[in-house]
Amino acid sequence: MHDNPTADGPRRSEPRWVDTRGELDAVIAELLTVDEYALDTEFHGERTYYPTLALLQIAWPNGLALIDPLAVDITPLGAVFDTDAVMVVHAGDQDMTILQRAIGRLPRRIFDTQIAAGFCGLGTPSLLNLAEKIVRVELAKGDRLTDWTKRPLSDAQRRYAAGDVEYLLSIADGLRRRLTQSGRLAWAEGECDERLRRDRERPDPRTAWWKIKGHRQLRGKARGVAQEVAAWRELRAEARDIPTRFVVSDMALAGIIARAPRTRDDLASIRGIDGRLLRDDVAPEILGAVERGAALEP
Repeated sequence: MHDNPTADGPRRSEPRWVDTRGELDAVIAELLTVDEYALDTEFHGERTYYPTLALLQIAWPNGLALIDPLAVDITPLGAVFDTDAVMVVHAGDQDMTILQRAIGRLPRRIFDTQIAAGFCGLGTPSLLNLAEKIVRVELAKGDRLTDWTKRPLSDAQRRYAAGDVEYLLSIADGLRRRLTQSGRLAWAEGECDERLRRDRERPDPRTAWWKIKGHRQLRGKARGVAQEVAAWRELRAEARDIPTRFVVSDMALAGIIARAPRTRDDLASIRGIDGRLLRDDVAPEILGAVERGAALEP
């Protein structure tokens, strides 16, 4: 168990900034000696198909590091993931997806404090709320508009990022004590294991149309058109590493599905279709997807 810090108690020293392979190796060497560590990520996904990992925060009983994945290859952290050490996260499902893509593997065991809080009867609290309840610490509130890809990060940004993991091990200890008293620790750990085993492989592009608003109301050929055009949009976005809405807006996609254009002029008449989508290298692909979709059996 770890000491429970409070707002009046001693704070950890300033976090290490890690942006070289030598510094990363030193952190990994320390992590290989512990049985538990806390991890969080900062990422951006507004302008890319896959979220861009911008910062990795890791804390362990005697240290805290901010690792810059824009400057150093973080795949060597896989050596830590291959141990039986428990990774403590908060609402870590998206973190797991990002780590799988960035490092190529996931830890063997996790303890998600948001999941654990649910088994304690605390609902699904934010990390700020949980820190106040469990370790009586008031964490700084972050700026949702922070661009974590810009360098250098300010001291305030670094302090905020460090706060996401600084007390996470102590929070986990406090939750485990409550769960042990209620006899629910095994339930929480089992749910964490289940989340870790989720399929995080690339989804089938042919199911992308399931994310279209109102897709359940589509009938007949419109369902096939939706499947093929949405799959084309997904694959094009992935190939160019841009959000799907940058390929075809949701409004334009809805129009294509509803009207099933057969010619370039038909396509041009749909609201939301701009000049980019009428180019010789794009329009035939869209019309081809419409034709394939219309030919599918309902």
